[in-house]
Amino acid sequence: MLQNRLKDEKSPYLLQHAQNPVDWYPWGNEAFEKSRRADKPIFLSIGYSTCHWCHVMERESFEDEKVAQLLNEVFVCIKVDREERPDIDNIYMKVCQMMTHSGGWPLTIIMTPDKQPFFAATYIPRESMYGRIGMLDLIPQIKKVWTTRREEVVKAAGDITAELKTLNKKAQAQPLGADILDTAYGTFVRSFDHLHGGFSSAPKFPTPHNLYFLLRYWKRKNNSEALQMVEKTLQDMRRGGIYDQIGFGFHRYSTDAKWIVPHFEKMLYDQALIAMAYIEAYQATGKKEYENTAREIFAYVLRDMTDAEGGFYCAEDADSEGVEGKFYLWSEEEIRNLLPKDEADIFLSVFRHREDTVINGMQEMPACHFIPHLEKSTIDTQKEMAQKFSDIREKLFTIREKRVHPHKDDKILSDWNGLMIAALARWAQVFSEPLYAEAASRAINFILTRMTDDKRRLLHRYRDGGASITATLDDYAFIIWGLLELYEATFEIGHLDTALMLNKQLLDHFWDKKDGGFYFTPDDGEELLVRQKEAHDGAVPSGNSVAMLNLLRLARITGNAELENKSAGIANAFSAAVSQFPQAYTQLLAALDFALGPSYEVVIVGDIEKADTKNMLTALRKLFVPNKVVLFRPLTKDTLKIEEIAPFVNSLTSIGGKATAYVCSNYACKLPTNSSEQMIALLKGE
Repeated sequence: MLQNRLKDEKSPYLLQHAQNPVDWYPWGNEAFEKSRRADKPIFLSIGYSTCHWCHVMERESFEDEKVAQLLNEVFVCIKVDREERPDIDNIYMKVCQMMTHSGGWPLTIIMTPDKQPFFAATYIPRESMYGRIGMLDLIPQIKKVWTTRREEVVKAAGDITAELKTLNKKAQAQPLGADILDTAYGTFVRSFDHLHGGFSSAPKFPTPHNLYFLLRYWKRKNNSEALQMVEKTLQDMRRGGIYDQIGFGFHRYSTDAKWIVPHFEKMLYDQALIAMAYIEAYQATGKKEYENTAREIFAYVLRDMTDAEGGFYCAEDADSEGVEGKFYLWSEEEIRNLLPKDEADIFLSVFRHREDTVINGMQEMPACHFIPHLEKSTIDTQKEMAQKFSDIREKLFTIREKRVHPHKDDKILSDWNGLMIAALARWAQVFSEPLYAEAASRAINFILTRMTDDKRRLLHRYRDGGASITATLDDYAFIIWGLLELYEATFEIGHLDTALMLNKQLLDHFWDKKDGGFYFTPDDGEELLVRQKEAHDGAVPSGNSVAMLNLLRLARITGNAELENKSAGIANAFSAAVSQFPQAYTQLLAALDFALGPSYEVVIVGDIEKADTKNMLTALRKLFVPNKVVLFRPLTKDTLKIEEIAPFVNSLTSIGGKATAYVCSNYACKLPTNSSEQMIALLKGE
């Protein structure tokens, strides 16, 4: 079978297109030189391997001989995996949003040989329909315009590029104070869905960093409504079809307002960020259901998304056998054939609801198929029959495993791995379970040994035995976050030392020395159309938002005021945008909440193997005090001493040879205590 130039790539997405009749090029000099020599515009198609509409566009157009012939005749065609090259995707998605006021994947850009765009769209059908132009009509039109109106095209492309470059210009800074937290909270109150949780109608995304912000607002203001919004959202998500009730883990988003009908992709970053929200909700409330949900998410990740060497895979597809969601759907007839009558009756009475049998948007499947989900009225019953439900679920899971599985994108990305490392390490702290710290440690070891270059700088992607692609801000920020959480889970000094080393690389190569904040790409990276700088929190928090909190934590650990100044520089760089639309910057607002205080430095001095130290750490970790750093000074001497990183602990000693807590806040330390109760009281401001 003939293959195009994508056949030697590592990306599963690019390899999916290697047998298309389209003469695809990977992003690189060869494609752009060909474009200039042949005097052809570039057809840039950006997507990812688990994207449903990317598959649809491939089946309709890129596998079609007629469309492929037109594409090859008129364009030089480039395929980009957005997960491999988020730097390219970020730029051209911004272009699409500017030109069309919408965005998404597949992303289609037509541009000049010097990378300047003049047309943008998302999914394009093969044939024109319902007012949407199709490929068979679009391509001849582009050819005509390129041939007969070149000057207009080049001018338009230049204007778009100029407008894009203005987006990075710094607006007048506006000091960010506690009032912006109130403003953001007000927007969530107004947009909250009291019936189903969440903050929009359909489609509805989990966006867990919104919940992080609300939990911190609850903590700051003792605002019960903020906590209620978090709990309602987490409870309804867990009951819904967006949660895989049989195999665990969350799908990407819900196509309806009730969290019932998901878009069936499963993304690694969602598992990490959502698990973190459930862990924090457990800390805030002590409710077992939040612990159970986080545990199940990790069970899914460790079972299905973990490489033999410890790294974590990207995603699982929405489609199997060419049909979205087929792997996850059931029919009543199937359940009754598979289970004994009593178990079938129980399962169907709890997980299937008559009014939900017609699955919107699932035209490929018969209406008799359903997505297992729970109603509020059944959640108490589920608790009473927990073992029975567990047995039924295990049976159905074993049966489902024999189905054709969705495609798995098995590349390993530094940034998304950093998020999962942070989540696993946070779990290990709160629930004192070393298994999860070990999984996080294996992953960080994989990143540091397999995904760095000879200068110990991070690389972005690993697959099929090789790592490559220059790391972005997100790679650094999220890995540093993971290292900080892993230090607090294990108190291995090496994690702090590595975090500081990577943070120095980040400051050296990404910091905007003129206006503050971090660029998305390094100063020695590939020169793209623009060098972007962004703090908007989207499906994942922005690198600037996470880095702002990392810098604050590192500053409090090391006593290095310059790191805190850099954190303030991030807030200042994006303050105008945050002031205009604060609800779009909730991870940054969580960092601001830390900066505004009160925040705490807690140092435990003791023997990590003794019960008094373990009990003190357990009491500390169960408490929801997000704005703190925790350091441990062992009575025995380590090769690398905590004193070398945090000199202020040098004078802190054990009282009476027992576990001793030092609690500092607002640059002042309280008297040390051997009492866990007294330590907690100090953290509560009592």
